[in-house]
Amino acid sequence: MANREQVLGFLPQKEIVYNKLLPYADCLDAESNEFLSEIKANLGRAVALRELKPGAAHWTQRLVTYIRLYGRKFSKEDHVMFVKLYYELMTIPDLELPLVQKFSQMLTILLKKRELLSRDDLVLPWRPLYELVERLFYSSWEPYGLEWYPSSIENVIKNVVRMCRVYFSVESSAEMLEEWRPLLCPFDVTTCKAMSYFEMFLPTTLPPEHHDKGFKLWLDELLKMWDNCHNCPSWEQNLVNLFARVALDNIGYIDWSPWVSKLFTRLLRSLNLPVGSKQLQVGRAGGGYDVAVAGIWIVSMMGGPNGDIVLDHIQRFFQAVETYFHPSNNGRWMGKLQKLIYKLPSSVVKRLHRERYRKQSWDRLVPDAYKLTDTELEKVVEYMKPAVMLAIFSKTGSQDAAQALQNLALIRPDLIMPPVLEKTYLAMETLTEPHQLTATMCCVVTMAREMVKGGRYPEGPSNLLPLLFMILPGIDPNDFAKCMITFQFISTFCTLVPIVDCSEAVQTRTDLTEREKELCSSTAGFEDFVMQFMDKCFALIENSTLEQTTTLDTLMEKMSNQEGMVEIGLTSTFSTILTQSSPAIYQEAIKKLFHFASSHMFETKVSGRMAANMCRAASKAHPEYTLKLFLPHCAQVIMKLTEAEDVQKEEQLDDELLWNLQMLADIVRCDGLSLVTYRDQLVPVLKRSLHLTCKDGYQQAGLLLRHSLRALTLVYPQEYRSMPFHFDRPLNEYLPIRDWGTPGNLFELGLRWHVPSLEEKKLALYLLDTFLQPELERLKQHTEGTITLSRDELQRTLMIVHDGLIGAGAIMPMWEEDITADFVKSVTPLTGFSNTYKVKDEVFEALLKHRENLRAVICKVMLKLVDHILTNSEDDTKSLSFIIKIYSAVLFYYGTLKHEFDGRWKSFTVVKKAIEDKLHGKKRHIRALLVDRVSLQHEMRVLDKEHAPYTPMVQELLQDLLKLSTSHYGEVRAKAQQAFLGCLQMYPYCHLDLIPSILTYLKDDNNITHDQFKGALYTLLGTRSCCLASHSEYPVIRQLWPTLLQAGHSEKPSIQRLIEDVTDRIHRNYETVAVQSEVSEACVDLAKAVLATKKPPPTCTPTTQELEGAAKDLERRNKATLDIYHDLVNTLLDLLESGKLRWRFVQISIGMLTLQIRRDTPLPPRAVAMFTRSLVDETITVRKMSIGAVVAILKQLKREHKKKEIEPFKEGGCQPPPPGSQVPLGERDDNKWLQYDSSKLPKTQDQWDSTTFVDKTHWGFNTWPKPMLTYAPADQQPPLGRKREDMSEGEGIIFDHFSSKEFVDKLIGFLSLEDRKGRDKFSNRRFNMFKGLFRNYDDALLPLFKPHMERLAADTQEFSQRCLAEIVAGLIRGAKHWTFDKQEKLYEFLLPLLKTVMTNASVETIGDWAQSMSSAVENRDPRKIHWLLEALMEDCANESGGSFLYSSRLYVLQSALNQQEWRVPELLHRLLAHLEPHLPHVYKNVRDRLGSVLTNIFMYELPAEIATPTGSPRRGKFLQGLLPKLAILETLDLERNGNGSQGNGSHGNGSQGNGNGEEPMEVQDQAQDGALGETDEKKEAIQLIKTVMKWMISGLARMYHGVFPELYQLLPLIMPLESTEKDDELQKDAQVCLACVAQAYLAPNVLPMAMEAVKQVAFGGLWRARLSIMTFLQVLVFCNLFLVQSNKSVVADIRKLLLKLLQDEQLEVREMAGTTLSGFLQCNLIALDKDLQVHFNKLCHTKLPKRKKLTDPGVQEALIQRHAGVLGLSACVLSYPYDVPDWMPQLLLELGDHLNDPQPIAGTVKKTLSDFRRTHHDNWQEHKQRFTEDQLFMLTDLLVSPSYYA
Repeated sequence: MANREQVLGFLPQKEIVYNKLLPYADCLDAESNEFLSEIKANLGRAVALRELKPGAAHWTQRLVTYIRLYGRKFSKEDHVMFVKLYYELMTIPDLELPLVQKFSQMLTILLKKRELLSRDDLVLPWRPLYELVERLFYSSWEPYGLEWYPSSIENVIKNVVRMCRVYFSVESSAEMLEEWRPLLCPFDVTTCKAMSYFEMFLPTTLPPEHHDKGFKLWLDELLKMWDNCHNCPSWEQNLVNLFARVALDNIGYIDWSPWVSKLFTRLLRSLNLPVGSKQLQVGRAGGGYDVAVAGIWIVSMMGGPNGDIVLDHIQRFFQAVETYFHPSNNGRWMGKLQKLIYKLPSSVVKRLHRERYRKQSWDRLVPDAYKLTDTELEKVVEYMKPAVMLAIFSKTGSQDAAQALQNLALIRPDLIMPPVLEKTYLAMETLTEPHQLTATMCCVVTMAREMVKGGRYPEGPSNLLPLLFMILPGIDPNDFAKCMITFQFISTFCTLVPIVDCSEAVQTRTDLTEREKELCSSTAGFEDFVMQFMDKCFALIENSTLEQTTTLDTLMEKMSNQEGMVEIGLTSTFSTILTQSSPAIYQEAIKKLFHFASSHMFETKVSGRMAANMCRAASKAHPEYTLKLFLPHCAQVIMKLTEAEDVQKEEQLDDELLWNLQMLADIVRCDGLSLVTYRDQLVPVLKRSLHLTCKDGYQQAGLLLRHSLRALTLVYPQEYRSMPFHFDRPLNEYLPIRDWGTPGNLFELGLRWHVPSLEEKKLALYLLDTFLQPELERLKQHTEGTITLSRDELQRTLMIVHDGLIGAGAIMPMWEEDITADFVKSVTPLTGFSNTYKVKDEVFEALLKHRENLRAVICKVMLKLVDHILTNSEDDTKSLSFIIKIYSAVLFYYGTLKHEFDGRWKSFTVVKKAIEDKLHGKKRHIRALLVDRVSLQHEMRVLDKEHAPYTPMVQELLQDLLKLSTSHYGEVRAKAQQAFLGCLQMYPYCHLDLIPSILTYLKDDNNITHDQFKGALYTLLGTRSCCLASHSEYPVIRQLWPTLLQAGHSEKPSIQRLIEDVTDRIHRNYETVAVQSEVSEACVDLAKAVLATKKPPPTCTPTTQELEGAAKDLERRNKATLDIYHDLVNTLLDLLESGKLRWRFVQISIGMLTLQIRRDTPLPPRAVAMFTRSLVDETITVRKMSIGAVVAILKQLKREHKKKEIEPFKEGGCQPPPPGSQVPLGERDDNKWLQYDSSKLPKTQDQWDSTTFVDKTHWGFNTWPKPMLTYAPADQQPPLGRKREDMSEGEGIIFDHFSSKEFVDKLIGFLSLEDRKGRDKFSNRRFNMFKGLFRNYDDALLPLFKPHMERLAADTQEFSQRCLAEIVAGLIRGAKHWTFDKQEKLYEFLLPLLKTVMTNASVETIGDWAQSMSSAVENRDPRKIHWLLEALMEDCANESGGSFLYSSRLYVLQSALNQQEWRVPELLHRLLAHLEPHLPHVYKNVRDRLGSVLTNIFMYELPAEIATPTGSPRRGKFLQGLLPKLAILETLDLERNGNGSQGNGSHGNGSQGNGNGEEPMEVQDQAQDGALGETDEKKEAIQLIKTVMKWMISGLARMYHGVFPELYQLLPLIMPLESTEKDDELQKDAQVCLACVAQAYLAPNVLPMAMEAVKQVAFGGLWRARLSIMTFLQVLVFCNLFLVQSNKSVVADIRKLLLKLLQDEQLEVREMAGTTLSGFLQCNLIALDKDLQVHFNKLCHTKLPKRKKLTDPGVQEALIQRHAGVLGLSACVLSYPYDVPDWMPQLLLELGDHLNDPQPIAGTVKKTLSDFRRTHHDNWQEHKQRFTEDQLFMLTDLLVSPSYYA
């Protein structure tokens, strides 16, 4: 590195290492220093002179390019300086967001490599970034359309925060907590905001000595909150993300052991797996966990003293979910499970890399005691292996499993590879299941490197050749998927190993191990493999011939996509094999290929292309040998076949001639130097073939010219072998098998470049002079009229020009010409870099100087030719298409094209990802991949032509392309537009020059055709990445928008759609740009510091005079922009008011004007008047847009209200807590003053003035914000009741309109019309309009609205009611700052109105009124709106009008109280007292509403662990009061059936007789004939339990802490109700309620109570209840698996309970107990130990008394015991559905002994054996290995039904 410091003058941070391997590497250091100086000078200058656009933005883009080309090749000082500058730029207050986005992206790039800058080097303040995020994510302007944001800015900002938080100061955590803790009110949406801030900002990388100022300040608090809020709150994922991050960054510093069970339980719950015999699943809130994040958290908890706890949970987790991975168990959950098995091993590998292999940086290391040990790694692999093996054959594809296996194989290849290879060999032997073969091959490919390397799996390499031979049948033309995976398989393995026969080494070397000797011997098969592979390929080619059977087929003379992919697969695989082969093998292969190619003829479209590509692969790998065989042969055949003169004129040529031309065109794609020797054979062939009349013929000749020139002129690597030398060294010197799977060494890559020699370049010039120049001359003569070329001749000529240009573009420099006059003013030059991308050759450059620039010559000829064609033969679309291609090549092509590069880059990243060594890292890629990356680095340099000089000739070319973009012919238009848009990206500012030309085609002019019009629109529309229409700069839209509005009229639907698309794109992509921009002094100072840096020094610095004038220049630019803004708005208004716009454009123009309403610049009064007038326009669309605009204008005109600081503790009359102590969450003495107290309501002016109102409901529930601000007294606020003359012009216009009775009448008339029948709902936009009106104008406008409101209240029509609901909500919210007397008068008017409304409520409108009340009281202090709340409470007590009106009043009250959250405990108590008598209501709709209201009432009770006790009602106490009323339910069944405890167990054979069994219950609201509810008391109890169940269902879904201990007292009451059949409502409620309770998350302290309730039911009298409790228990246990497992006494209780129920007298109960036991054994809840098996065996051998009836009591008892034993053994068998443990064979035979027992035993055994056979069928070949021959014979006898004929 010291050497680099001497060369560069500074120590670079991190260079792109690949640059050192480029052939011109020696000149890159000077070049990069020059570029860096230029960037520093111009970036510093732009910012210092306060020009962010275009100056700073342009040079930011240049810095991005610099980093892409050279890496972070600047000193640490420069790096820190750049970071600080961009941080300051990004956080300039009110900076326009497109620039925020650009600077943020730059900052992300600068901070991406975290190891380069430590916390000592850089500290960043967090608050400016927080203010930026607050402005963006929680903007009060954007929802109103006063600001328009770039669509991707949210992710950009999140990324930049992620990068910056590493560098926040030590004190920042405490500051953040102080800022955001006050937002933590769990009932309020602000909690989501606080949690997202915590997740985004909290730094977790502080060093251990500062942990007390870091995560220790908040981790326990947030973990408790996570632990106690169970119901998937929306912010839970934020917390999990934060916990995963803190765990990852602090491995070994946090004790996670108390939380492990809880995390795994929640992870399992979030997968939403179907469980239980019923599988009735109730949807849970939240989208579940991101399993990738959960995986990181789990892996970060591993290691150290408590690491075994995590490993134990991983084992149990995968045991529990293993069966879900089986292919037959597919479902919605599969995606998450697949992602989990991929992400978990990936996280382990990343952690292992960090602990063992990563280069050390300032980031702290994991303490040694917490590093993962080999034993732990082995356990992880073993625990995951069964699930991953099942996932291989998933129906959703094997990709995730393959990636999981790749990572697991990196950890322990010896554990993973043998089973995968075994499955692969099995799959290769079976013909019936091709999916198995492709899936296993896919997995083996990902583990290829580990396999061939040997190392920790020494048997791996010996599998290679057997696999290669067995895979060959996969090259099958009839199975595309198998064919492709076969090519991938062969290609991957051949890339990793030298294909060299090493068998002789056994005799010649003495240093070989036994394994090496075996391997050497096996390599003798390589040659045979290559020959067989080629035979398969030849068969594939012969099967792929294109046969034309009809004339229709000639249109389809192309490869299908599949054929194209097979061609690529075939070519790359063959190329790899030849590249990796020893001379002996490749020579044989090439001879075989030559024999095949020379003895066959192919059509040129499909099979010919495949065969020619094989020839190309051979030529590329070994050019000298291949050319020697092929080129003379092809040339000779071609010359011979073209001897006759008439061949030149034939339109259909001989197949042999075409095939040889095609073959020759492909074999010249090789090393150029080898080609030079064949000059005398190539030139005559080109002379003969380039002017053939046959199109196929001259196209192949053109390709021959192109490929020859490319081979001669391009810079490219010559080989891609896995080692940097030929494989022709003697075996005693070099043994290739020792280099199997060896990574390339980047520092000894031995890369050989093809750099064009002078001889090659001269040959290229000769070819251009011989074949290109004459064609240009002919074109010149054709345009001048000297000669006339037919269309075919013209196309052929243009094709030759194009091929010559694409062939030799790398040695054709751009012409030199003065740049077009600047149309962009800037204080810096807006230029690009001129990169070096070729080796300097002075002789050749001197040679070129004496020649005319070929690109310029071509351009001049083409410019004339275009005019000639457009004048004389515009329909010659093919020629015009060629010219467009030539234009593109002239401008863009210098050796590679962007789309080709993008394809190669994508391919490179895919291959890299597939076979990279993620464990060791450090670029240990295979050599071919490294060579490819260096080659891509070269191409990247070639392509960097952005900001190329915009010269007059380029200008002419673009004008031509624009002309062609508006051609009459669609084909030409499309191609020209594509080229034109490419130019816009290459010359980023040229659109300013071209837009006027484009807009001329949009004018309403009869001379402009439809096609020109359409072409211009398409050019504006562009693509997503380059769209002229969506430019937001004012100089552009000032020209564009008015022209678009005055565009010509066309009835064509296609043009109308296009106009819609353009305007839609304008709206969707519009971004608010600054009218007034500012640059902070801090930015200017940092820019000056950048200019003052020395290594390397900036090229120039601004003068003092320039610096002094910068502020005035900025002011001048701001004024100019403001003038353009006003001009644009006025122009749009002029057009709109002129009456000349068509109706469609009227709407578009209003839409455009809405985009120009800004928060920082008042809208001109004319526009305000227009929008206000349009509120009563006849057109509904215009009205809707105008409402939105008026809302925005009212927001813009809103006056600022003053705030004052208050002392909350003083207000509450209590002492503040001592400094440093934390205020607890919840209701306390210091926040009680915020709560509603009817005895202290402000009912007089004095009381009102002395009350401190706090509108935001979340303030005070947690800590108080500092400072705590509320609104100042009324006398300090903006005056209310202003006169007209006191208003601004804009305010006055709106006031005048709304003061007009006629206007208001018309407006209300329109607003109370139906819009979309049946789909209308409460409109927030209209509500906001009324809110704005009453807020801005006080009560001045109310008198005009009152009569309408009274009329609407009396009208029962739904649209009238909806309109009134919007007005009322807006009025109440808008009256926020009204004086006490005005408020009082308002409610005097409103409350009677609301009473009327509630009596007129209907099903359609009640939702709107609920929304109205919710909106009205949102963020309002309840004491400020006490009139409304009291009126709603009072109205609720009114029960007149039937059940619907009663439930409606409850709904409206609920909506209002819900917004008040924790502040109204008094009202909640009053409401509960009112509701209690109504709970057993006779009507269902009321009961449903009561259940929902009860949830809201009890919502504010939080667990004592996180909050103080609430003053609101408590659930436990309430439920205790209900239990006595429900006790009567216990007697229902006993009264119905005298012996309800008796089931039909008395029928030992399991028949379902009704002898003395229990009948299904009948439960009805109105019982008849002595049914269940024959007394009022019982009826009431049934209705009450229905309400209670509704409350439970609602509460468990909506409350944070849904489960409470007393809840389980209801279980014995509800469980029997599930089996009622006569009362469907009761049955369904019971089922859903029990499903909700079963799925609920159980805190450890609640678990014992739940278990007690389960035992009470299980040992109770009703057999149906006992049956139900087991399905309930299945779900409860699985949803809380790890918490249950960690409580040993509960597990013991469950075991005891199931063993007892296995001997239940009722058959159904016994069978369900067996099923439940099987599930619990499967997820390892109950251990399958010896004791359990002995117990079941003992029961099985219970003797049945002989010669007695089965119905005798003694026999019945023995039969039940024997059946219990069989059920237990069956449960053991069925608990392993896809595996055969050692004990199972014997156990199956024991079960078989009971096949002849009486029923139901025999039936159970048969079913068990049938299930065993079904689940083990897929892998029976594997499973049967576990049985002895005798066992297998006996088992077969049991499983196979006896033959009917036996």
